[in-house]
Amino acid sequence: MTTSVPTLPPAHSRALALRYEREIGARRSRVLLGLAVFIAAMATAGWMTEVNLGKLFQNIGAFGSYIVRLAHLANGEPVWTDLGEWFWGLRKWTVLLGETLLIAYLGTALGAVCAFILSFPAAFNLTPSPSIRFAARRFMEFCRSVPEIVFALVFVIAFGLGPIPGVLALAIHGTGALGKLFSEIVENIDMAPVEGIRATGAGRVALIRFAVLPQVLSGFVSYTLLRFEINVRSAAVMGFVGAGGIGQDLLEAIRKFYYSDVSAILILIIVTVMLIDMVTERIRHALTGMPA
Repeated sequence: MTTSVPTLPPAHSRALALRYEREIGARRSRVLLGLAVFIAAMATAGWMTEVNLGKLFQNIGAFGSYIVRLAHLANGEPVWTDLGEWFWGLRKWTVLLGETLLIAYLGTALGAVCAFILSFPAAFNLTPSPSIRFAARRFMEFCRSVPEIVFALVFVIAFGLGPIPGVLALAIHGTGALGKLFSEIVENIDMAPVEGIRATGAGRVALIRFAVLPQVLSGFVSYTLLRFEINVRSAAVMGFVGAGGIGQDLLEAIRKFYYSDVSAILILIIVTVMLIDMVTERIRHALTGMPA
């Protein structure tokens, strides 16, 4: 017994084929238009910033030669042939690196505390007042919109050279960055426990303590650890403007063309950041229940 395959009427088939071709053509036009806009934006940005591709390709070899010089001592020998000469300032650099870590730690801690306080007024599901939410969110936007190094420059002028400007700069920027993340976590909680606690007549502090914190605490800690990793890198850079840490010695080595010193300091920073990343990653995975 044979079965016939149903077919559409020729007119219907032609209409569907024509519609398909129109859809494909419209999609192709959108892709080409997007590509044209992207190329035009790139060209405009290059023209506005005076990017010179000829100069870029002409001098790109200088970058490679600089990397090669980083791998050689002042006497022309490779750095690994004399580790004592390469890391001659290890004791001093270790102290400065420790200062950088402390700046990042204190800045992260202060920023996390301020972000914790501001995250609840900024969350729409816990704060019905639009004016309070507006004030909290705009303040956090201001804190995270200004780069840390700009805050550091301002505080260096106010407090002088040292680690205090770095700590304050990281704390302010961390308040804005972590505050946004914390408030988004709060806005995604299950409201059933909140309504249950609220039905008992408990105040706002008790509501946050018993209904909100158990749901958000692991996320808060995870994001704080991630922010600490970022702040370690930022603290190293802020030493360029005199805000303490190892960045000041790194900038001095770069300016004086002490190539082996630059590579040694960079290796210390990279190794430190890698170790911190591995430790905090394990802690974050343990808090969120992810496999290590």
